[in-house]
Parts: sequence; C-alpha cells; structure tokens
Amino acid sequence: MRKPRVDYLFLFSVLALSAVGLIMIFSASPTMAMKLGDSYYYLKRHIFYLLLGFSALYYGTHLDLGKLKRWAGVIFALSIVLLFLIYIPGVGKEISGASRWINLGIVTLQPSELLKFTTILIIAGILSKKKEMIEDFWHGLLPPLILVGAVSALVIIQPDLGTAVAIALTAFIMLFCAGARILHLGLLAGLGVVGITAVSITSAYRFRRLAAFIDPWKDPQGIGFHIIQSLLAVGSGGIFGSGLGGSRQKFFYLPQQFTDFIFAILCEELGFIGGVGVVALFILLAARGIRIAYSTSDSFSALLAAGLVSWLTLQALINIMVVVGLIPTTGIPLPFISFGGTATIINLFSAGILLNISLNPRKQS
Repeated sequence: MRKPRVDYLFLFSVLALSAVGLIMIFSASPTMAMKLGDSYYYLKRHIFYLLLGFSALYYGTHLDLGKLKRWAGVIFALSIVLLFLIYIPGVGKEISGASRWINLGIVTLQPSELLKFTTILIIAGILSKKKEMIEDFWHGLLPPLILVGAVSALVIIQPDLGTAVAIALTAFIMLFCAGARILHLGLLAGLGVVGITAVSITSAYRFRRLAAFIDPWKDPQGIGFHIIQSLLAVGSGGIFGSGLGGSRQKFFYLPQQFTDFIFAILCEELGFIGGVGVVALFILLAARGIRIAYSTSDSFSALLAAGLVSWLTLQALINIMVVVGLIPTTGIPLPFISFGGTATIINLFSAGILLNISLNPRKQS
C-alpha cells in the first residue's frame, strides 16, 4: 500500500495566497503606517504574524488528532472564557465601537477568530458521536444547534454579525455532511434568513449598512462612502491594473485598505487578471479541501476537514462579495491575504490540520 502523502496542491494554494497577502500588505499599508512614523510598520507586524502562523501550520500538521478530539470540550470552553474577557476594563480593547479584542500589550488577540475554529472542532466531535441519530431532530440535531445558537448570540453582542453568520453557515454545511434531513435543514435555512433580517433591521448601525448596500449613492459622503470607494478601486483596475503600488484609493480614500478591503486594492493594482487569479487559488483550496474531507475514513476527521474548508471558503466568498457590492459590509477579512494577527495564525493552523488529515489512511477507491 502506498504511503499517504501531504496534499501538495492544497499546500501550494495556502502558500500562494499567503505570498499574495504579504505583497499586497507591502503595497497597501504604507500610507496608513506613515501615521505611526514607520511606513513598514504593518508589513513588519504581518511578517511576524506569518512566522507565528507557519509555526502553527507545522504544529497542526504533526498534531495528534485523537488528542485534539478528546480535548475539544476544554479548548472550546477556553475560547468562550477568552470571549468574555473582552468586556473586562483594561483587558478588552474597543475599536470603532466594537469590543472584539484582548489587549496583550505588544499584540492584540481576537477571541472570535479562535472561537470559529473551536466551534467547528466541537461540532465535529458531537456529530461524529451522534452520526446514527443525526436524522432525529431532538436527540441528534438539537444539541449542536443549541451550541451554535449560543455561540452566534455571544458574537452578535460584540457586535459582529458577519462572524456569527459565517459560523452558522459553516455549521449548516457540517450538518449536511453529517447526514441531517433536508427538511430539517430547509427549516433551519428559513429561520436563519428571518433571524438575520430581524437582527439587521433592528440595529441602527446594521440598518445603515443595509441602506448603503441598497443605494450607496443616496449618501455618497456618508454611509455609502465605503462601498463607493471600493467599487471605484475595483473598477479602475481594468484588465491588467495600475501596477503594483499604483493604487490611488489607498491614499486615504478607501478605509481598511489593507484589512477587510484589501481585495479592492488588489483589483485596482493587479486588475481583473489578478482578482481572477486569487479567486482561482481559493477554488483550488476549496477543491483540495473537499477532497481531503472525502478521502479520510475517520468520521471526526472528515467532519472537521469539511468544517474548516467550508469556513475558509465562506469567509473568502463573503469578503469578495462585500468588496464588489453584492452583499452588505460584514467586517470579515480575506483569509491568508488581509492583515491581521489572530486570523492569520488561526487560518494557517487550520490549514495545518487539513494537511494533517490528508496524511490519514484514505478510503479505498
């Protein structure tokens, strides 16, 4: 029997996306970094985060998945504790009205990014144990639903509806992969749409985001400014772009130009060709991730892989759709490309787990 090998195409997609992210942060961040007296401030920090992230990837590739499954509950509980720490004065850090970070002095920690991973981890553990009962709503489906509902509520309070939606959609896909009944999933989807709509229209700032999405030109200097500047960046790139470093929108026009809206700067500088190239890399990552999930014979590993690749792909899809004006602004970064400490480390660790699963014994074809 041939010895299993790491999925090199999946690894290539991760390395390529990380390289694109590093290049784009180098190009998009100096303008804002100059406010701090060092044009390479964010680039240096991102390199530091990448070093930690690739260390986490290596660790994830060699981690004992059996131990990870056994400790899933403890790890999940720890992430919940960290989430509550953001509300402690002097520990939590508020940025733009949102309480999502823990101040560690040199760096900040965003517990919701860790919570995404731990929620997927514990749901994979629950579903792998209840796989024979998953069609039973009360005994098989309800326990993970309660957990996801509680996690989503905690994240929405921060407030961070985008992350809550990403977690809920990932859990929905995992339930489908576990064999939940289509009728149950259809009802859940309907309730989810109603819930998201209700939360959006009953919150003042979320309603403003919705209004900006529907008609950004109604208030081009106010609520519509962000999405208009994003569309101008994407549209001005044309086929081949203005060239690396040639963006105009990064000069204090487009907010969050090297974080949530870095894809807009990428399209402006690298054009339609560059944007399609990044999308192709995410498609490759998704395809190889799905193959990893399908190929393993262990139900926990399969569900964990399905959850992780769904989460990474959904975040990329949501981010890109926001940038091109297809959905309202959510605040979700572009995996492997956007600047960010906790997200970069957790994303690369998750990639390491997927590579680890690819080394497990495969199903017989």
